[in-house]
Amino acid sequence: MSMLAHLLSRFVRNGRLTVLHHDGSRESFGSGENGPDVTVKLHDGKVQRELFFNPELASAEAYMDGRLTIENGGKIFDLLMLFSVNRTGLGSHPIQQALRKVWRTLKRRQQSNKIGQAAANVSSHYDHPRAFYELWLDETMSYSCAYFERPDTPLKDAQIAKMRHIAAKLRLEPGMTVAEIGSGWGGLATYLAAVCDVHVTAINVSPDQLAASKDRVAKAGIADRITFFEKDYRELAGRFDRVVSVGMMEHVGVNHFDDYFSTVRRLLNDGGYAMIHAIGRMSPPGTTAPFIRKYIFPGGYTPALSEVFASTERTGLWVDDCEVLRLHYYWTIKAWRENFEAVRDKVVAMQGERFARMWEFYLSAVELSFLHGSNMVYQLLLSVTRDAVPVHRDFITHAEALLKEREAKLPWSST
Repeated sequence: MSMLAHLLSRFVRNGRLTVLHHDGSRESFGSGENGPDVTVKLHDGKVQRELFFNPELASAEAYMDGRLTIENGGKIFDLLMLFSVNRTGLGSHPIQQALRKVWRTLKRRQQSNKIGQAAANVSSHYDHPRAFYELWLDETMSYSCAYFERPDTPLKDAQIAKMRHIAAKLRLEPGMTVAEIGSGWGGLATYLAAVCDVHVTAINVSPDQLAASKDRVAKAGIADRITFFEKDYRELAGRFDRVVSVGMMEHVGVNHFDDYFSTVRRLLNDGGYAMIHAIGRMSPPGTTAPFIRKYIFPGGYTPALSEVFASTERTGLWVDDCEVLRLHYYWTIKAWRENFEAVRDKVVAMQGERFARMWEFYLSAVELSFLHGSNMVYQLLLSVTRDAVPVHRDFITHAEALLKEREAKLPWSST
């Protein structure tokens, strides 16, 4: 029995995996029940060895390079679904346990995000052509977890609902000042300025996103209420009534959690508070998957809540509220993946076949990590004083109803 066959015979219990080897031989693994039936072809002998030692990274790279193909009309999503429903078996294999031990040892080095390096890491993911993201994101250009009333809520509506939910938690009044750490394509800043009539100071280290954001708010007629800066979060000065950060803490790195929360504390006015929205895990502290670390989010890490709360304790912040969104990001990424599949030909024309395969692998893997894995999204309200945030949560629901009435001011309301 080959090394790969030994791994797969222990790993694949649910569903069935049929492997067509480059020499014409065939092997099947699994019961054929409680999972998909997937056939893959390995186009050279080297793939087999690579898959044994590092299946997560090797399967991605082999698929990207065309050395591993999904047969019989299947998609990479089908193979990753098979991996996903068998994830416990893979993690229990001695070789995989040894690999994970090495990754944990290197964790802090892999997540070094010093000023300058952090910008380079972010640029590697976000500074693809804006037109690429416009192909499969919704009209708000939101690239973070949406907030779904129902699983079939249209993506744009769910993204606006996310902004509404955040704005309600911030309890904003006209004229307030808000610092946004990590502003993306400016969707949340646009919402806060247009609907809540506040002034937003938004920072980002992606020049392409900043250029697109400035163009967006100018067209919306609210450029006087939003100031964009190309800055690392540690370089932002001033004090604000509110601080908000969406999808940013994942890029900070475990070495810098205290820097991040100390910055949040430093930026708050007396009586102010912050809202943090980020991806986390419900399991103990871990590491970033090798494919994600190498190709998608270098320097990135989704923390366990124990790591988050340990840092807020060290930096002297009250955690006034914590909400865990368990399936909302699964529904979000499912919508992105389906949108991406519908425009795949355009992606290939714009970015090339290898890039399209990389992105297919990424969206599929992350979607399934929110369905079967330990990933989730958490939202925190943080303050220096214990009474900055109302002591009852009903203020959020009340504010959402009022905000919804004002959303006709949004530039996307008629699209």
